[in-house]
Amino acid sequence: MSSLRDGKKLVRSPSGLRMVPENEAFYSPFSLDEPQWVPDKECPRCMQCDAKFDFIIRKHHCRRCGRCFCDKCCSKKVPLPRMCFVDPVRQCAECGLISQKEMEFYDKQLKVLMNGATFLVSWESSEKSEKTVCRLSNNHRSLFLDGENHYEVEFSRISSVQILTDGFTPGEKDIHTYTSLLESPYIIEGGNSRATGMLILYGTAGKEEQQQLKLTATDDYNGNRKLSVTWLSAMHKVNVWLNALGLIYKQVASKLET
Repeated sequence: MSSLRDGKKLVRSPSGLRMVPENEAFYSPFSLDEPQWVPDKECPRCMQCDAKFDFIIRKHHCRRCGRCFCDKCCSKKVPLPRMCFVDPVRQCAECGLISQKEMEFYDKQLKVLMNGATFLVSWESSEKSEKTVCRLSNNHRSLFLDGENHYEVEFSRISSVQILTDGFTPGEKDIHTYTSLLESPYIIEGGNSRATGMLILYGTAGKEEQQQLKLTATDDYNGNRKLSVTWLSAMHKVNVWLNALGLIYKQVASKLET
């Protein structure tokens, strides 16, 4: 099953080469679909500087938004991992800036989550806690928990996440609550509190009741607690990042509509 989920294939699109999952069901929830290009006949001028296209001023499509630009307004090639491109691709200035910000997310936060960390894990139905390694799956679709047994929690089934910090208990003001990992409310950064754990509320197939999972930062098998605290910090930043992108996409969409 793991090989099926992680299987990739190389495909060629009008925008460039992409390394995508063999099965569409295993696309990353962070991935983006390629946009439809604005037809050439509908863009006689650059959609940024209004320069008229001719034999000298050629038109180029931004690989991220699909709009038409002249070379001056769409000259930079920037990595775009959310569309699975193998090489950097041509993007307009606005989209290129967004893609550059996303690179930190892919290079740092996702790698931390995928490398995993050790926690004391307890389930709502049991008072027993178990030392478990928690990590993000390679396709970003599930959290894997490996201890005495193997468990998987699908991102799409997670309804809320609470980051627990020093000196507070669930429900107090310094716990950051997210209504969804993919549609989180705005989070205010700041304070001197350090993450100590996380509460996850999620659903399971065939059950109406939500399940609760608690992760508590602990020393790993080498006596190092720093990895689990870093992992919790990465999870927090993922939520903030996703929310910020949602606001940016709304702004871009409103510009396209006008």
